[in-house]
Amino acid sequence: MLRTMLISDYNQVMALWGNTESMSLRGVDSEKNIALYLNKNPGLSFVVEKQGLVVGAVLAGTDGRRGYLQHLAVNAASRGEGLGRQLVKAVIDALAEQGIAKTHLFVHADNKAAQGFYESMEWFARDEVRMFSFNSSSELNI
Repeated sequence: MLRTMLISDYNQVMALWGNTESMSLRGVDSEKNIALYLNKNPGLSFVVEKQGLVVGAVLAGTDGRRGYLQHLAVNAASRGEGLGRQLVKAVIDALAEQGIAKTHLFVHADNKAAQGFYESMEWFARDEVRMFSFNSSSELNI
């Protein structure tokens, strides 16, 4: 069953993300911060449940101009069933309802499996841009 992510899903979602290869979790992924993110981006993040357990999850949001797909994962036992594609489609459809036509995501350069998954769904790599980050906090892992 695909449904909107709730903060009550946090523990199961974090366990899923934490057990997913090449998934980068940071201090900013605290329950408090995820709750704020979900509240600022209602109806854009989703989970898939099987028998009451979260087996897939995606965090997504928008800045009002572009969509941002983050932290997509499906547990290993449920891969190959199209759940990842369903989660991505749910995000794209929900963003489209808000008038957002373009969505970005970040994939680790060495995560070839994820790159292949997104390319199979007609996402494309952007080589003309480079990501820069700035951290105004003393916390290095945010």
